[in-house]
Amino acid sequence: MADSESFARIALTLPGATSGPHFDRTAFKVKRTFATLAANGLSANLKFTPDEQEFKCQLAPEVFKAIDNGWGRQGWTTMWLSAATDEDVAAALAMAHVHAVGVAKKR
Repeated sequence: MADSESFARIALTLPGATSGPHFDRTAFKVKRTFATLAANGLSANLKFTPDEQEFKCQLAPEVFKAIDNGWGRQGWTTMWLSAATDEDVAAALAMAHVHAVGVAKKR
């Protein structure tokens, strides 16, 4: 079972990743935000492509759920940490991080 401490630790090991406040959450970014951690530490939101989101939600519906709004249609996905392993967290963060790095390189 993953938790907020392991999520933050893993996120900050990714190249160039930093963290900072984002409303009531902690954001992890490389120029662009690729993940946010809820203040209560129970869930995190990650930025996937819509195809990646669909895959993750079908593969592990107990761990991943598309956010039910416009952000969700862009790929933002909730990850329930209590249902995830540290390996799930690491894979999801790596996937989301790639997009933030790609955006940063284009600028």
